[in-house]
Amino acid sequence: MLLFGIPVDFMLFALTLLGVALFHHHTLPVALTGLAAIILYKLIFTGFKYGAGLGGLGHHMAHEWVTLANLFLLLMGFALLSRHFEESRIPHEMPALLPDDWKGGVILLVLVFVLSSFLDNIAAALIGGTVARSVFQGKVHIGYLAAIVAASNAGGAGSVVGDTTTTMMWIAGVSPLAVVEAYIAAIAAMLIFAVPASLQQQRYSPIVKNPPSGLKVDTIRVLIVAAILIAALAANITANLKFPALLDIVPVLGIAVWVVILSTAALRKPDWSVMPETFKGTIFLLALVTAASMMPVEKLPAASWPTALGLGFVSAVFDNIPLTALALKQGGYDWGYLAYAVGFGGSMMWFGSSAGVALANMYPEAKSVGRWITQGWPIAVAYVVGFFVMLAILGWRPDAPL
Repeated sequence: MLLFGIPVDFMLFALTLLGVALFHHHTLPVALTGLAAIILYKLIFTGFKYGAGLGGLGHHMAHEWVTLANLFLLLMGFALLSRHFEESRIPHEMPALLPDDWKGGVILLVLVFVLSSFLDNIAAALIGGTVARSVFQGKVHIGYLAAIVAASNAGGAGSVVGDTTTTMMWIAGVSPLAVVEAYIAAIAAMLIFAVPASLQQQRYSPIVKNPPSGLKVDTIRVLIVAAILIAALAANITANLKFPALLDIVPVLGIAVWVVILSTAALRKPDWSVMPETFKGTIFLLALVTAASMMPVEKLPAASWPTALGLGFVSAVFDNIPLTALALKQGGYDWGYLAYAVGFGGSMMWFGSSAGVALANMYPEAKSVGRWITQGWPIAVAYVVGFFVMLAILGWRPDAPL
């Protein structure tokens, strides 16, 4: 069904996003109301991708549940990881390692970028947010929060273990060397947004010049953080190489993270107090991801560099996982461009990537679309510049359909 030439599904989703933007202090009720409206509309009028009525809804959720479960377990688990890291007291030592001016903010963003190249980008963003809270005395500019998310997404864009979308490409048979080309665009983008964001932060709340003295790092918590991250990385690599079919039926990454969290709880008790607020933020994300998965995006324009560029903007508001799946099914892309577009493009909105939602759970003031766009404006500029730098250096070299 079309209204003014636009599918009603899209209009309902757009109204949901508008509601999130206008009522950012009530994002969970808005997201759940929007999801309910979309489900009701599809139950009554159009049906779902896998059939009509409740049966079609059931088949759709059966197809999506592994992705949703992984996101739920990872977001909840990485919130506890972030608290372990914060309570290890390492963040309190960071002011002694970072320069005292805006260059300290740049170096922190570079560290997030590097971490995300071999860790999950959610974990890298949360670690960056935890360190930022310490070194900036709890006052972190929204523009700098956007930069942390962008750094984590940029770092994961060129690594098949750094982002869910690049892992999907690897599973589908795309060479890791094809994906790693995305770092040309990602590094160029970092050079564009890191400095303005750090200057914003320096004016807003500069780095603490005198770190607390006499601190003793909690080595056990550091080891727990390392064990959680290593478990996620090992589960990701093992499942992809040895048991790829398992990834479609079991939330492997999320389970691996929680096995370590629970098995190490006797050594250091996790900070369970963060769970209620994290739970609300996670349900909000899952509502948006579920709504996005129901959109009629069955056909993309022909694969080309303008299409890839456009997908980056689309991924800022639509879930990049189904977009990536559609692009892989369609084929004919230069996969480095697609990895950069769907990976980094989501940074332009706080709910455009899992890393952004996870960081917004930590900093609720970031849940404002208007402030994210106006204060994080270097991200959109960096995305476009990075894309065209890559195009100028490599040209468009599409692969044959997989």
